[in-house]
Amino acid sequence: MKSVQHVFGAAAILMLSGCASTAQTGQDGAQPAVEMASGDALKTWVDARAGTGAPVHWIADGGVYEYPSGKKLFGMIGFDSSKVIWPDEEGGPILHLTRKTFAYTDAETGEILTEYNGQPVEPIAYPYQLITYRYENDRIYGDVTQGTGDRVRDIKATDGVRATPMGDTWAYTASVWLDFPLPSGEQYQAWENYDFFIHPEGSVEEPHQMSWQRYGKLPAWAGGGQAIYHLLSWRVESHDEFPPELLAWAQENKPQWLSPPEDLAEIEAIQREDSGTGFSD
Repeated sequence: MKSVQHVFGAAAILMLSGCASTAQTGQDGAQPAVEMASGDALKTWVDARAGTGAPVHWIADGGVYEYPSGKKLFGMIGFDSSKVIWPDEEGGPILHLTRKTFAYTDAETGEILTEYNGQPVEPIAYPYQLITYRYENDRIYGDVTQGTGDRVRDIKATDGVRATPMGDTWAYTASVWLDFPLPSGEQYQAWENYDFFIHPEGSVEEPHQMSWQRYGKLPAWAGGGQAIYHLLSWRVESHDEFPPELLAWAQENKPQWLSPPEDLAEIEAIQREDSGTGFSD
């Protein structure tokens, strides 16, 4: 199941170092009045992904399909909880603090899977990710810090997110091409594509939308083989807007994930842990 961790690690760039621990929000937690040299594309992106002060949540719902038959194998649900720390001065680091968790579900009943063909199925759960945004060459880059103990890693973004205005809507697109060796000696290969659509407030009922596709190998407990993943995601402002089944599952099994990390001190405390709330596949 290690490959699944790599898959969702790549998603960090979107959901997604030199992070200055002195960066703070204003007294009310909202974004200070900073003129961003990168213009509207970066500000719109950060506001949508991480909010402007209070935590926000992105709900995800979709499925996993056998390739090439197209048969639905599993459903998938999950969410991330995020907040932003804007710099006090122009040019300082823009920090996105987030947690995320995803669970596989039965393709027919929608019940969250805890075992499959006698194999345990654990939710994918990241206790934190710290994303530092920058704007270069007309693209948005999110450098990611994640991991615990001696596995803390800084992952520098190399491809960036393309921002395209479509009338008064911003489309943010990133394709991820994964090709690297695993500790087992196998070569891990997959393709993912993310399309975020950020509409003007008030123009549609839900102005924050995302579609994610992935082509790659299934985890070992699912029998291997190639599959297509597809998730649709949208933002909510409070737990009251969660789908009831997802909220009940999170309250019982993943209550910590219903809030983002409070600050950099909490992230540093998690990083010092060698187990417990560490990253799971």
